[in-house]
Amino acid sequence: MPNRPVFRQLGPDDLSAMDQLLGVFGEAFGEPETYASSRPGAGYLRGLLGSDTFIAIVAEAAGAVVGGIAAYELRKFEQERSEIYLYDLAVLEAYRRQGVATGLIQELRGVAAARGAWVILVQADTGSEDQAAIALYSRLGTREEVLHFDIPVERNGE
Repeated sequence: MPNRPVFRQLGPDDLSAMDQLLGVFGEAFGEPETYASSRPGAGYLRGLLGSDTFIAIVAEAAGAVVGGIAAYELRKFEQERSEIYLYDLAVLEAYRRQGVATGLIQELRGVAAARGAWVILVQADTGSEDQAAIALYSRLGTREEVLHFDIPVERNGE
């Protein structure tokens, strides 16, 4: 890898890196409109990046974000502990199969340990487009068979 990525957690002043990360997600997921059409404002992003529940980690190479993670810390109610929910992970095509995703997860593991979390949870679709992610997560953790349901939220009598 010509430009070995550097991994770091973003803070409230890393708005440019967060903007780049949104672009990486849009490109990697083939959904540029989703990640570009209604980007949050600077105040919202500063609040999110400065919160104790959101975690953004990026891989940077040659001065640009080439991959990243968006995760959330979920505080548990039955015990004094938390779980980290890895919500999104993406790496640009040119940097795939080079250990970037693994490096991002390793960085998240360090953040999780520092926060006292006991596990990192991640979902993957069983469709063919997610097979690389499933292989990666299978190497790093224990696979569980679960179902995922989206329950719509009613808004103004909808």
